Amino acid sequence: MSQVTTTDLYQVTMALSYLREDMRAPATFSLFVRDLPPGRGFLVAAGIEAGLDYLGRFHVGRSDIQDFAAALHRPVEDLEPLHGLSFDGEVRAVPEGRLVLAGEPLLEVTAPLPQAQLVETYLLSLLCHQTAVASKAARCVVAAAGRPLIDFSLRRAHGPEAGLQAARLGALVGFAGTSNVAAARRYGIAAAGTMAHSYVESFPSEEAAFRAFARTHPGPVTFLVDTYDTDRGVATAARVLADLGLGPECAIRLDSGDLGALARRARAALDAAGPEGVRIIASGGLDEYEVDRLVREGAPIDAYAVGTKVGTAADAPYLDMAYKLVEYDGRPVMKLATAKATAPGRKQVFRGPALHDVIGLANEQPPEGTEPLLLPVMRGGLRTGPPDTLAAARARFEADLAALPEEARRIERPVPPVPAVSTRLTALTAVVRHRMQARTGAGRWAPE
Repeated sequence: MSQVTTTDLYQVTMALSYLREDMRAPATFSLFVRDLPPGRGFLVAAGIEAGLDYLGRFHVGRSDIQDFAAALHRPVEDLEPLHGLSFDGEVRAVPEGRLVLAGEPLLEVTAPLPQAQLVETYLLSLLCHQTAVASKAARCVVAAAGRPLIDFSLRRAHGPEAGLQAARLGALVGFAGTSNVAAARRYGIAAAGTMAHSYVESFPSEEAAFRAFARTHPGPVTFLVDTYDTDRGVATAARVLADLGLGPECAIRLDSGDLGALARRARAALDAAGPEGVRIIASGGLDEYEVDRLVREGAPIDAYAVGTKVGTAADAPYLDMAYKLVEYDGRPVMKLATAKATAPGRKQVFRGPALHDVIGLANEQPPEGTEPLLLPVMRGGLRTGPPDTLAAARARFEADLAALPEEARRIERPVPPVPAVSTRLTALTAVVRHRMQARTGAGRWAPE
């Protein structure tokens, strides 16, 4: 299925009408999150790189025209104006890994109106999912307080492609590895994995399973110890490791039960049994809330494997993300609907210390002590530079996270910073609102 036809039908109907009406002037659309989900103090910008790849490949071919015509039950020749359409516009975007707040554009697309309209759905799908998952993963990094995290999300992700994205996004915010072999190869992430309960059950005893695994994988090994009785599994693992002279970098994995209590007993048993340097890895339905609890309670867990709840951003699986027209043919425009009003004009986000941000107009001078977040990444449909790297995105994330106020970093009841709005953007919004109310005869606008 073509990425071009992976869109909402109304994008096609609007783009076709624009072409028929010769409405091809430049249009700017702004993509942003209206409000942060409950329990979020920040978001991590993600999906931009995939979005740029999509825009660089965007081309409406003959098969796309046929698919559009079939969907609309129209003759193919009616859709002919769309044939050959490619993206040759410009994009300004927040680089991946940077923290963003409610109302701040993650990217702005400026292109002939039919082009800018047709790419909306795919861009929203990419950025909405990836920003949600990256933000969830980032909160796990905060909760782990320096302890390694491993992505185990593939088996319950919303499809294999979503699993690949989750592994990449974990690496973007600092995860140490992933169980996803394809993602490890594609993105240069460390692959990590142990064994399943089925492996242990296949042998006549836990000890037989552990010894067989160690023979095949001479080191370092990780034994899953909770198939039957966790305390006995720990003792068996410790004995096997000691007999084989294994220890440093080897580990046991706890996957169920009271992980804090089990980890304490396991730590004592491992230390008493003799093998040195054996780590404890915890998994099993973990996310930032449970990791935070275990860390605060002092559980002797060395690393955490997080999967389902992180790869699906389970407590906030979507974002109130929008892609709104803010300028057409040099004319600022805005939506007036209550609770969904938008601000007009091409924008910029000026970042100050401690994420004291100001949302302003793109042609404003940055306030003193701030830097612009939106950078030019495409011109004429081509990237302005080489693709971004995970290492660069991670460095940006770490720098922004370090600057984030403590109340926004909190796992429970975070308080997100609220960006200010520049005087010039406020004035333009008032002028455009007045003009559009006069033109449409709309009643007096009032915020909700």
